[in-house]
Amino acid sequence: MSEYLDKAFTPAKLGNLQLKNRIIKAATYEGKTPDGVPGELLQTFHKEVVAGGVAMTTIGYCTTEADGRINDQMMWLHEGVRPQLTSMIRELKTVSPDVTVSGQMTHCGNFSKIRKMQRLKRPLGPSKAFNMLGAASGAPFAGAMTIKDIDYLVQTYRDAALLMKDVGFDAAEIHFGHGYGLSQFISPRTNKRTDEYGGSLENRMRLPLRVLEAVKTAVGDGFPIMGKMNMTDGVGDGIHLEEAIEIAAMFDSGGIDALICSGGTSPFNPMVYFRGDSLAVGLIEQQTNPIAKLGLKLIGSKMFKDYPYYELYFLEDAKKIRDRVDCQMVYIGGCTELESLETVMKEGFDFVQLGRPLIKDPNYVINAMADGNYKNGCTHCNLCASLIEAPGGIRCPLNE
Repeated sequence: MSEYLDKAFTPAKLGNLQLKNRIIKAATYEGKTPDGVPGELLQTFHKEVVAGGVAMTTIGYCTTEADGRINDQMMWLHEGVRPQLTSMIRELKTVSPDVTVSGQMTHCGNFSKIRKMQRLKRPLGPSKAFNMLGAASGAPFAGAMTIKDIDYLVQTYRDAALLMKDVGFDAAEIHFGHGYGLSQFISPRTNKRTDEYGGSLENRMRLPLRVLEAVKTAVGDGFPIMGKMNMTDGVGDGIHLEEAIEIAAMFDSGGIDALICSGGTSPFNPMVYFRGDSLAVGLIEQQTNPIAKLGLKLIGSKMFKDYPYYELYFLEDAKKIRDRVDCQMVYIGGCTELESLETVMKEGFDFVQLGRPLIKDPNYVINAMADGNYKNGCTHCNLCASLIEAPGGIRCPLNE
């Protein structure tokens, strides 16, 4: 094993948190919280991952309020799930006593297909918008947040962070990317406000930085905060790399412990971060709503553009952000083969997040450490991702 590949499997600190190696399970929504409750399905999935040797697993898409969910099967962080989360984290650490557990805090903003919301009448984002996801569910329009709504949203992040720390999470990841709520404020594509939360980059970053400050204040020192951000929105009038570098610097100045640099948006161009075979094929097959199925057939090729997979597809842009910031860097994007893992370590990234490779082989770390010629086997067909709303949630069809 080479010096740099060996580095991937050696201990390192994320902020002040000791990790047994540098491999982190990326935050993905697995579709394993029926009725929004974390239970046996979600626990079994993450037990397999932590048993396979990762240093940290991430519970993905933990919304900060009920109306922050994309669909009503997603979990939101509230007292009703305290016992389940406490039990699950305890069980994961029983399986692997030296594993750490992170939770991804997020909010859908104006991108939701929940028709009956709990607090709101309709989804809210930075500006009035067409809610493409909700159109087939009878909720095609999203409103603009008032200052009171913005203040409330910040409070939901603070409260969610307190709960996460209290139930046993070791770290948190704030989702600032992929076209969800906070990303909608950052991007000029979706933020058309003319007040102090819109216009200049400083104004568009005001809410995300308030959220970061609120979360950091809530959890205190010793509880690392990571941030997933976009290097590009994948649309002409969105975020591009030059502005993303400045966004990263602002998060760095705001005290973020580590940045995860991704790209693309779920509403407009998700294939930027998926790469490989189109999601449309699997989603059409799984869709039960006839209107949504027809819509996917008609515009699927436009929604899911052709982005062929290649290893380390975000590396060159991520290196530019690495050179701009002092915080730690977590690489994500096409790190499937050991040669890629070696390259990422050689380029000075602190950690690597893996998604699809761990769905294909939860024992990635154990197998890679045992065999220098290890091949993961993920074909980047993306059928796993198309199963997020299927019974039982995501799985790798190649393993069946």
